[in-house]
Amino acid sequence: MKENMKDPYNTKLQVDIGGLVLKNPVMTASGTFGYGEEYANFIDLNRLGALIVKGISLERRVGNPPHRIMETPCGMLNAIGLENVGVRSFLDEKLPFLKNFDVPVIVNIFGETVEEYRKLAQALSDVRGVDGLEVNISCPNVLKGGVEFGTDPDMANKVTRAVKSVTDLPVIVKLTPNVTDIAEIARSVEEGGADAVSLINTLKGMSIDIEGRVPHLKNITGGLSGPAIKPVALRMVWEVVKSVSIPVIGVGGIMDAADAVEFLIAGAKAVQIGTANFVNPHTTIDVLEGIDNYLIEHGIDDINDLIGTLKV
Repeated sequence: MKENMKDPYNTKLQVDIGGLVLKNPVMTASGTFGYGEEYANFIDLNRLGALIVKGISLERRVGNPPHRIMETPCGMLNAIGLENVGVRSFLDEKLPFLKNFDVPVIVNIFGETVEEYRKLAQALSDVRGVDGLEVNISCPNVLKGGVEFGTDPDMANKVTRAVKSVTDLPVIVKLTPNVTDIAEIARSVEEGGADAVSLINTLKGMSIDIEGRVPHLKNITGGLSGPAIKPVALRMVWEVVKSVSIPVIGVGGIMDAADAVEFLIAGAKAVQIGTANFVNPHTTIDVLEGIDNYLIEHGIDDINDLIGTLKV
């Protein structure tokens, strides 16, 4: 042990995300962690900073037809199409399980119209066990809603205002990288009242079966995630951190603690782990312990003293 190292787990890892205080900055990324129960046999959910569940819509959605997932070099293409159980089944069947754990639950919400976003926020606002909302205006794999809101600053602002008008929960808006200037979109949702932003969602891509000369995905295009997109995500987080005053949550290709520390140094106040959960379901805990070790090794008592310390 280095001389300046302290006892493990004595560092302060607590972060504040728009009024939602997390015990540590490691969150799950929506769409990659189900409703929590799928991973409860692999990790202790109590140790997570927050758990973001699979995107929820007003009504149940079956998603896109298969094939919906394609592995790519250093990443994965998916076109699930926001398959989910719908808000009522989530509240009745999924949330009771999550209430057994001491972890903030953030519900990712998706609508095809502004009014659907508003109704979802209203339905979830006064529910015990729901600690925050993540507004998905960035999914590239649906015909209506999603990215069509996330690429237009005015629409992004309008959705954010509609959600904020009916809830006192912290509202995080998840941004798409499939835009010319992501900082402009971030500023528009901050002006609309967002308490934080998370970025990035997947990059739109495709893959072709050269024997059949057909797309591998039935949806033709899909969202690229995994380590291939990390440099893009890191750059965009850095740009957005400089452009807004609300907290920024880094997402995109984080596979280990070193990746997470990069995002923190760039200015992200928290990170979300996505595709890595499919490779190793213990990744979230490995990242948490790795961040703690980094702080100890570098003599940093409080994680907030690391955030945004990039030297340029």
